[in-house]
This record gives sequence, C-alpha cells and structure tokens, in this order.
Amino acid sequence: MKQLHIGFIGGGNMATAIIQGIVLKKIVPNENIHVFDVSKERCDYFKAQGLTIEGSAVELAENCDDIFLAVKPQIIEGVLQELHGHVDEHHVVVSIAAGISDTYIKKMLGFDCKVVLVMPNTPLLIGYGASALAKIDPVTDEEFTLIKNIFASVGAAAVIDKEKMNEIIPVNGSSPAFIYLLGKIVSDYAETLGIDRETANTLFCNTLIGSAHMMLETGKSHDELIRMVCSPGGTTLKLMDTLEKKDWKGTLEEAMRHCIDRAYELGR
Repeated sequence: MKQLHIGFIGGGNMATAIIQGIVLKKIVPNENIHVFDVSKERCDYFKAQGLTIEGSAVELAENCDDIFLAVKPQIIEGVLQELHGHVDEHHVVVSIAAGISDTYIKKMLGFDCKVVLVMPNTPLLIGYGASALAKIDPVTDEEFTLIKNIFASVGAAAVIDKEKMNEIIPVNGSSPAFIYLLGKIVSDYAETLGIDRETANTLFCNTLIGSAHMMLETGKSHDELIRMVCSPGGTTLKLMDTLEKKDWKGTLEEAMRHCIDRAYELGR
C-alpha cells in the first residue's frame, strides 16, 4: 500500500476534496499523491502540502498506478487523447466526469483498461460527501476496494450498476443544488417576515441535519416520518396540502428527469 502512487489530472474542488481524504486517512504518503493541473496556483498549493507535481498528464501516468480524471466532461477527450499509449494494464483509471462512459474511456485509450466510474458531490469538500461508484472489469476487487475507501474517507460511498451512472446524478450529484435553493427560499421568506436571516439559516440547516438522521437511523418510512410532523388540521398539513396542489412532487420529478436527459446528451 505504501508504494502505491495516486495521480490526479485536474486540481479543482473535487480533486482537492478527494486528496484531503487520502491525506487525512494516510492512505498513502503525501509524496505518493501526484497532481497535474494547468494552473500554477493550484500546483503551488498542492506542492506546499508535500504532494508531487507533474508537468503533464503523460508524466503523471508514467509515475502513478491509479489515475483520477478530475476534469470537466468537455475537456476529457483531449486528456484521453494525450494519455493514449501511456496507460497500460496495471493502471486503474477513475473518472468523476458526468456522462462519460467506461466504453468511451476504453475506446479513447485503445484497449480494455481498468475503469472505475464515480459520481461524487461537492460536500466532499467538508468530509460529508456522497459518492456512487461502479466497478468495471477487469478492475480487481482489491483495486476497487481501495478506490471505494478513498471516497468513503470523505463521506458515504455506495456501489451501483454502471448502467445507472446517469440516473444517479440527480440523487446525489446535482441534489445539493436544489437543497441549497430550498434553503435560500426559506431564508429569503423568513427575512421578509422580519426574522434574522442568519438565525433562519441556522435553524433550517440543523433541521436538515436532524431530518437526515431521522431518515437514516429511525427505520421509519418517508411517509411515516411525514405523518409524525403533520398533526390533523394543523399548520404543517396546510403547508403540505399547498405543495401538493402546486404539484411539488411532479415538478421535482420533471427536474430530475431533465437532469438525467442532459447527462445522456453530454454523454459519450
């Protein structure tokens, strides 16, 4: 394990979060984490932490065992073209790019390489992320367990079928955005009622945390938990009735479907 070298092509938010987990859990020594990024500022940031900075994607591949493709889907084609001929049977290629299939990665690299597909989310940055992973043959169980443990070091990690990587995006990849939107709506409205915005945000965020624990830990269904809050003829029931009349459920389901459709449009 100590001799393993892990490389990141791209040093943005997601790469930073994953690297923080590797460092925190001491999965490999800091110098065994390699980074290539076109930004000198990002490279200097990682170098100051004792990480190894590479001058190109090719150099990184030559010096690493696991290669994390932490770049936007729009530029991944160029990265894979550059890596063609420099990735072999011992490498594990880990992609966190939405809509990019293992078939496309294998095609661009020119052989049946080892691939792990991952859909992470931004809360990885503070160690509370949620990542969905798909193991693609010929990745071994040992290799996959290591990758899963890396993501588990910065939150929850779950294994899904590769055919559902696009469908999982609104579940954990994009869902923080509409949760933040809900928080904004609640805080905005509270402010119009003369309630301090910071107070409203603190109360709402802690309600989110507590509600999540209720869903995870009580063993009760979503409907049971809703009924626990909705007293007959009470205020919450009036709120829920209003949401139902406005087709809250249908609107959110439509938004999730559009998110998935877009992933297929961008996919390769």
